[in-house]
Amino acid sequence: MSVGISITVLSPGGRHEDQMLMRSPYQIVLSDDEQAVLAARARSVRGAWRDRLRARIVLAAAAGVTNAAIAAHEGVHADTVRKWRRRFTAGRLAGLKDAPRSGRPSVFTAAGRAEAVALACALPAETGVPLSRWSCPDLARELAARCQVAASASTIGRWLAGDALKPWQHRSWISVRDPEFSVTAARVLDLYAGIWDGQQLGGNDYVICADEKTSIQARCRCHPTLPPGKARAMRVEHDYTRGGALAYLAAWDVRRGQVTGRCEHTTGIAPFSRLVEQVMTAEPYASARRVFWIVDNGSSHRGAASVQRMTRAWPNAHLIHLPKHASWLDQAEICFSVVQRKALTPNDFTDPGQIRDPLAAFETRYNAIARPFSWKFTRTDLDNLLHRIDAHNKAEPRALAA
Repeated sequence: MSVGISITVLSPGGRHEDQMLMRSPYQIVLSDDEQAVLAARARSVRGAWRDRLRARIVLAAAAGVTNAAIAAHEGVHADTVRKWRRRFTAGRLAGLKDAPRSGRPSVFTAAGRAEAVALACALPAETGVPLSRWSCPDLARELAARCQVAASASTIGRWLAGDALKPWQHRSWISVRDPEFSVTAARVLDLYAGIWDGQQLGGNDYVICADEKTSIQARCRCHPTLPPGKARAMRVEHDYTRGGALAYLAAWDVRRGQVTGRCEHTTGIAPFSRLVEQVMTAEPYASARRVFWIVDNGSSHRGAASVQRMTRAWPNAHLIHLPKHASWLDQAEICFSVVQRKALTPNDFTDPGQIRDPLAAFETRYNAIARPFSWKFTRTDLDNLLHRIDAHNKAEPRALAA
């Protein structure tokens, strides 16, 4: 780096002469790598100003410019130049970093911080506070009242962040109560893997997941939806009038990646039977060797009676029930998620009749490009999950006793 700084002074006799200044004891010779790094820092417009200043000081010093000249050129004190010249000589590039600082003495004790963390890890109801969950301002107020620790909400937020605590968040969960959960879920997972009773499914066997998406509202927006434009998202009016609702029943072919659906005014045994008839009278299911229908325990297809109805109406059909509270094992739910995101959100229909045609058109469009879902949760994963749940349930009483 070339630094164009020349120093001339006026001699007592009135002439300009080059001043012979004392050379710094810290002479700098840069390697090619150091030269490249410092030059990049000096040119940077995104880096910190202090880093650019230090790089320029070192580059000028390496070019033979005196401390006084560098200070005058950069608008800093000569002592600042001496400091970074000395620090670079001693530590090279690492010496240009800020040295560790002790900082201001801590205002709060470790005990105060521990009290805040302990309070955050307890449910508000356990401490007699009428809240459903904690927030940082609530914790600050309670900590001040209980422990006389006058920490601000932002301080408590930093303490909790250091321990990865977020007591204002919550997750819902449900325990496994079905004693046959493992056996029932394993049968479904085997079908997803193409296995039934230990044998591979044949080419004329099909697996279908069926379910109902209830109460699809026909919402008529008070103003027309505006298309997106430059730097503007699509605009949808918030206010709407209700025009009624429909139920969407769908059958997802797990192995072929195809969906067959229909709209009904309500759910129940009769609407579900019509969906089954729509599927089973069409090829390839009408001439299939076996068609396995995987369903949840909804009222439309619950219990042994639903299995008997299916067998009487369609001898090649086998109704398989999911365990209770196991919708996460139903691939039809994934299909409904696609329908909701692609065809129903945002919703702008004047009446339920306008929902039928868009859904039918979406089925045709989606089936043209759809592929089977990449299902990766296997029977082995199920066994591992149930083992972890069992270990947790056995350890929980001991943890509460402690």
